[in-house]
Amino acid sequence: MGMTQKALTIAGSDCSGGAGIQADLKTFSAHGVYGMSVITAIVAENTYRVSGIMDVNPDMIDKQIKDVFEDICPDAVKIGMLNTIETMISVAESLKIWQPQNVVIDPVMYAKNGSPLMALDAIET
Repeated sequence: MGMTQKALTIAGSDCSGGAGIQADLKTFSAHGVYGMSVITAIVAENTYRVSGIMDVNPDMIDKQIKDVFEDICPDAVKIGMLNTIETMISVAESLKIWQPQNVVIDPVMYAKNGSPLMALDAIET
């Protein structure tokens, strides 16, 4: 990868492209940063509503993180939508193993339209 800075976003996928993984990757690219992603949830949404959320299995989240760190170790990690307690624990345990130097935590609880994106029982976690 040379001297290019590398960033990993761990977040939900927004099919409308305005938030989540898609927005993070656009931002990374605009700043000349090589972007990688770990998808924690798939969100069906548009500017008016969230019509569905499908969580990615914590084991698959762990595998995505492991594969990125084993090959292209990111200089920074940005954390967005972690919808469930299980997802939060999975990400936290993986990051304890890989020890990234720079971590930005940007918890996502609601979509811009007000729809909840975090399970109510996960808020305290």
